[in-house]
Amino acid sequence: MDLPEYQGEMDDICINKCKEAARIVKSPVLIEDTCLCFNALGGLPGPYIKWFLDKLGPDGLYKLLAGWEDKSASAICTFAYCPGEGQEVKLFRGCTEGTIVEPRGPRDFGWDPCFQPCAHERTYAELPKKTKNQISHRSMALQELRKYFVSESESETPKEVPEESRGNFS
Repeated sequence: MDLPEYQGEMDDICINKCKEAARIVKSPVLIEDTCLCFNALGGLPGPYIKWFLDKLGPDGLYKLLAGWEDKSASAICTFAYCPGEGQEVKLFRGCTEGTIVEPRGPRDFGWDPCFQPCAHERTYAELPKKTKNQISHRSMALQELRKYFVSESESETPKEVPEESRGNFS
């Protein structure tokens, strides 16, 4: 579903997108938003990474930091869940710290070629998929989301099925 591209801070964008999706479908919704925040640029491109990447590509993202010594960055994924129209939105975030490097590896997935996670010698693009999926910002956000749904399901008490609703299975 195409949703409006809201402007603002990460959380505000996710909350507004999720509320709009819940309004449209009138049922529970889950949306995802990803940011790539360069510390030298005060967090930019942040939630606008899609447009920066579209215009500059991985090479241009790397070149953006040419004048700065600090090449550190945070890859942030936020899942927003809303149980229905007009209800509270819950946010689940995962973050992977890393460095913006000259692009290396396959160029088939966004900014992966220029993001090298801390404690790794390879970019997201160069890492085996299994490794990337274990350490990625998206994986961490999904773990938080999973914890929420597991705790929600564990806190629900089973309800007695009324006698008239029970089938005769003998």
